Amino acid sequence: MEAIDYEAPLDAPRRARRVKAPSPRLIIRLLKWAILIGVWGGLAIAILLLWFTWDLPKPSAGTATLRRPSLVLTDMNGRLFTHFGDLSGQPLTLKTVPAYLPEAVVAVEDRRFWDHGGLDFLGMARATVVDLLAGHVVQGGSTLTQQVAKTLFLSNARTFRRKMQELLLTLWLTHHFTPTEILEIYLNRVYLGAGAWGMDAAALTYFGVPASQLNLWQAAMLAGLPRAPSRFNPLADQSAATARTKEVLAAMVRSNYITQDQATAAAAAISFAPRAVSGDYWFSSWAAQQAGPMIPPDTDSRLATTFDPKLQAAAQAALTDILAGPGAAANAHQGAVVVMDAATGAVRAIVGGSGGGHDFFNRAVLARRQAGSSFKAFVWLAALEAGMQPNDMVLDGPIRIGNWAPQDFERRFLGPVTMTKGLALSLNTVSARLLMKAGGPLVVGAVAHRLGITDALPDNATLALGTASVGLLEMTGAYATFFNGGRRVVPHGITGLYADGHDLVSAPPPATPVISSDLAAQMRQMLGAVVAYGTGAAAAVPGYFVGGKTGTTQSSRDAWFIGGVDGTIIGVWIGNDNDSPMSQTSTGGTLPAQLFHRVALAVTGQ
Repeated sequence: MEAIDYEAPLDAPRRARRVKAPSPRLIIRLLKWAILIGVWGGLAIAILLLWFTWDLPKPSAGTATLRRPSLVLTDMNGRLFTHFGDLSGQPLTLKTVPAYLPEAVVAVEDRRFWDHGGLDFLGMARATVVDLLAGHVVQGGSTLTQQVAKTLFLSNARTFRRKMQELLLTLWLTHHFTPTEILEIYLNRVYLGAGAWGMDAAALTYFGVPASQLNLWQAAMLAGLPRAPSRFNPLADQSAATARTKEVLAAMVRSNYITQDQATAAAAAISFAPRAVSGDYWFSSWAAQQAGPMIPPDTDSRLATTFDPKLQAAAQAALTDILAGPGAAANAHQGAVVVMDAATGAVRAIVGGSGGGHDFFNRAVLARRQAGSSFKAFVWLAALEAGMQPNDMVLDGPIRIGNWAPQDFERRFLGPVTMTKGLALSLNTVSARLLMKAGGPLVVGAVAHRLGITDALPDNATLALGTASVGLLEMTGAYATFFNGGRRVVPHGITGLYADGHDLVSAPPPATPVISSDLAAQMRQMLGAVVAYGTGAAAAVPGYFVGGKTGTTQSSRDAWFIGGVDGTIIGVWIGNDNDSPMSQTSTGGTLPAQLFHRVALAVTGQ
């Protein structure tokens, strides 16, 4: 028997595979490519870093001083009329303020501040997930250190390059300062509205006490301001400030800085001590808030404005007198006035309310109220653009649009009237017919937006009667178009911002043509009829052409008059903050027209 070799393979013999070593030429080629990539990659990284850092501010310069800057405001003639900021205060440290001030800041702005090294990657990841799920920005991932880097050195531009610079400066700050020092820099440099930079200046501005004397709810309120200083500060909106303060107190409870009982007690203690509103407050606070994002945080600045102290005093006195006399009798307790140059949109005076007690809510800028018949000016303009003429006849008679049947204030109909007479007498059925002739509410809304109204408007026929909620400042600016030859103006109060020898703002926004001069002249003529023989007769000024429009909403909850005299537009609103009705005799042709008349006398020097 043949012997079997169990060590031999069962199939045919295979040749042993030999691993071929790379050739010297290939090794040299790979080394060349590696060196080439390394050199060019390093060069690219160096160029990228140079692009990020070539204009990067010198970090040590930004922290050299912690003195809070001042902001002075000058009027239209260059005279100083007010200032913001703390000129002589000392920088704050954590040892000189109540513990709950830095605790409130950390709780609401950066809960992991004491744990991360300046960059909170966990917080960034969490904010990214929340924002993606919400479909828009809900949470931010910036740490306090990043906010300090941005506040001290950078602009508010939302670019990739600025974000990278912020990260580089954040790393520099964490290397050169302790967390305590970084938090102290934040407390001294953050912008908190009304021209106040830093917690101490804000404490004096809003509460009349230094930061060392803040109580718990006051500290929480200041800590909540950086997210939206112009919206949450108590001088602008006490309700919003209170709501934000409660959010901060809740964050302090979650961070175990205070108990729920302490938060509840602090929320219950929120109150605002009465403070007299100075004559220039309404204008100066509005102008400072408009300039806020442009004001450098580390230099004294001067804000040149369009303010006219004489017109401001006259408008405030006129409103106070009207509300104290006939206004009180008619159950009208609040009002607002805007005085504006028709040609440029330069605001000469703003009165945001009666100014009594602790009332700092600027109704001229922030309130939104139904416009009533003052909105009809846009309906008439839309009809003119559709081809109608001021002397064309329109029926004042019953009309039904869907389920809506408008009525005139007098509950009677005049039959066919001219467009001019329909506006002069503010006939509702005429307005409804003109709205439909012009193309409907969307067309009329587009006209109003073109002239400067930015609020959302109703998409139904009731727009003809002014059911839109709008702001007095914007309405006044829109009316300027009828008195300046057809140009849209942007209401503005700033003509220049100067800091550290630099001119940061030098030119107001230009007026731009939006309707023809012929249409503007026709509108001016018809608005003149409102005062000559219509609902606005009380606004007349002897020796001067006056044109304008009255407005009254349902149950006399709002009363308006907006008009022009001697190149100036004056807008007036009167009503109640709680939307309660005034007396049924209170219309745009009574208290608002009388108030317009008083202010117009000051404008014309009478």
